[in-house]
Amino acid sequence: MTLTPEAPMTAEHAPTLRAGSEVEPAVVLDEVTKVYGRSVVALDKLSLTVGRGEFVCLVGASGCGKSTLLSIISGLDSATAGSVETFGRHPALMFQESALFPWLTVAANVELALRLRGVGKDERRQKAAELLDVVSLGDVAAKRPHELSGGMRQRVALARTLAQDSDVLLMDEPFGALDAMTRDVLHDELERIVRERALTVVFVTHNVREAARLADRIVLLSSRPGRVVAEFPVEIAHPRRIDSPEVSALAAKVTDRLREEVRRHGR
Repeated sequence: MTLTPEAPMTAEHAPTLRAGSEVEPAVVLDEVTKVYGRSVVALDKLSLTVGRGEFVCLVGASGCGKSTLLSIISGLDSATAGSVETFGRHPALMFQESALFPWLTVAANVELALRLRGVGKDERRQKAAELLDVVSLGDVAAKRPHELSGGMRQRVALARTLAQDSDVLLMDEPFGALDAMTRDVLHDELERIVRERALTVVFVTHNVREAARLADRIVLLSSRPGRVVAEFPVEIAHPRRIDSPEVSALAAKVTDRLREEVRRHGR
């Protein structure tokens, strides 16, 4: 993992993974560049390593390439230059919108991901029921998406993502459209699932406090083109609360650095 020359490594944002580290990598990005058309540079020589079992939150100004980066890691898009390596099973991507099929039941929406993996009918039903229990929705399997709250729909989307049987979970602002209380409950649910399943998570958010609540490490990207300009290890003990003094203090620190980056880009 490297930092750009613009932001020399300091003790404040020293990377979690170093040469000789015993932590196995789950995702390795080496000088990844993404150019749209002839001149729009979304990412510029971005390097980052995510360790197996690590929860990394990406933050940055709008348009800095966070979502583009997730698309490249997932394989939905390709880098113009540089290399991307993922270790283990193919990464699973979860979006901000639940994107459930309205004509299918909750169970059938989850089963669809299993069907695409070639899982047989009986096993699909069993696994879908198990996954809905994991996200505490076993009692709504026969309902359709319009009968659910926004938070419940996102739980179904999470169950469908877990049905892809990946050990790397990519999440693109999955709770951004939810109210604060629902988001807080889902933070607890996500934390439990990640711990129980030993998942690696790369989580994009505009909410710096959410990043401090969830992450093992916060990675700050520059305004376009996106580069890694700062990293903040999160050394706050679990369980965490989003309104705790420790989370608030770290969020303020990250926000100050983000403001500097936005101002720099605006000049």
